[in-house]
Amino acid sequence: MARTTPATLALDKAGFAYALHSYDYDPDAPRVGLQAAESLGVPAERVLKTLMAQVDGKAVCAVLASDREVAMKKLAAAMGGKSAQMMKPADAERITGYRVGGVSPFGQKRRSPVVVDRAALAHARVFVNGGQRGLQMELSPADLVAALEARVAELA
Repeated sequence: MARTTPATLALDKAGFAYALHSYDYDPDAPRVGLQAAESLGVPAERVLKTLMAQVDGKAVCAVLASDREVAMKKLAAAMGGKSAQMMKPADAERITGYRVGGVSPFGQKRRSPVVVDRAALAHARVFVNGGQRGLQMELSPADLVAALEARVAELA
């Protein structure tokens, strides 16, 4: 497994500290984030999933705990829009440059505005996808928000 991805390069360039963790990715897992948390031996609320959505037709990246579901009305409101919907997997892969199951909020091919769920800030350290299936990056939620220039809002 490569330990250098567009996500790690983006964080290195921005100067934020992180730790990499590999795990056995299960493509058949019903919920990839929960499987990652179990494999890493950490609570699911600390392993954040990266979801690509559209708010009023524009790409948006939502980051929230793997055991939570995004409320589309809250996502739209966080972005100042009227409606939100999940992006089709093929569109998410084309826009981010990552494969579904390995989408990171960092180093995306086309940068989209990012919203991080407020609940993520309750933890000292969180995990986000490192840019490939089976790779997670551990960092502080404050660094996550700062490096992504993300908005923070209630998403679930």
